[in-house]
Amino acid sequence: MKNNANRIQSELTQQRGIFTISLDFELGWGFVGKRNIKQYAENLLGVYSAIPAILEIFNEYNIHATWATVGFLFFDTFENLLKSTPSRIPKYIDSESSPYKYIASTLHTDEDELFHFAPSLIKMISSSVNQEIGSHTFSHYQCLEKGYDLASFKADLAAAISIAKKNKLKINSLVFPGNQYNPEYLSACKELGIVAFRGNQPFWSYDAVGYDSLISRAFRLADTYINISGQNTYSQTVLSQKFPFNIPASRFLRPYSKGFKYLDPYKLRRIKSELTHTAKSRQIYHLWWHPHNFGSNLDENMHFLKKVLNHYSMLNKTYGMESLNMSELSDRLFIERSRNVYPRH
Repeated sequence: MKNNANRIQSELTQQRGIFTISLDFELGWGFVGKRNIKQYAENLLGVYSAIPAILEIFNEYNIHATWATVGFLFFDTFENLLKSTPSRIPKYIDSESSPYKYIASTLHTDEDELFHFAPSLIKMISSSVNQEIGSHTFSHYQCLEKGYDLASFKADLAAAISIAKKNKLKINSLVFPGNQYNPEYLSACKELGIVAFRGNQPFWSYDAVGYDSLISRAFRLADTYINISGQNTYSQTVLSQKFPFNIPASRFLRPYSKGFKYLDPYKLRRIKSELTHTAKSRQIYHLWWHPHNFGSNLDENMHFLKKVLNHYSMLNKTYGMESLNMSELSDRLFIERSRNVYPRH
């Protein structure tokens, strides 16, 4: 009876497209060594308005999402954070890329704490229906930065899992910071209980190596508005074959820009086309962005997001498309994996 129920559930799963959303929740830790954080203050402070607004619209449209959260954000002060750093930390060749140097060397202000800690926001997210707290590593670990090593990555990820556990949260999903996907680290992920991660789109301009080159960035910008890389949807059967499950990105939800606002109809058409293809082909579509992307121009960004979710709602009613966070999708992939490894006659 149980096997029959699993078979039916698997067959039903194949009949539906799946819409997955993940958000890279990092605040100021995503800017260490990259840019003057003060220049991005509006976006970072705006997160405190953006997250409640996003959660509200997710609830309205019954959207399930994964919030890949930097472990540092669980703390409330730099002093408390320093007491919980791993014994082994990354030794990046470019020391400016290390958040540990930033923690130790900066004279911090109250505003700096708002930029770098968010326990109240994490609690708000985790207590919201259908929302998953995933990991964005403990320190926003740069997996391809020169000087990285597997041991320090494993210690970092273990610390992220530990601080979440202290807050009564279980980490199942991971997003590699900076889209620096490193397949060498998957053994550590598996060992520490990670069941799914967000990989990059299988098109050269999204490859982790050279991700920040000018030509790659130019192609990704153009791909936002016109179809260069394809539909970027994925088969459940294919994704279930390797573990931990790679649930690749389909589209970065590029935030509102006054200079590009006249291209927004093309951006929307691109996303809607991919979602429709997903629903009709019964595949998987993975949209992602950062909460701080909505930290400025919140009204414009929310207006655009609502258009995307309106289209998803139509596809839900017409084709049965459903919204799943990464952990929920992993459960489906486990079923699919079992069905293919152990076929039922």
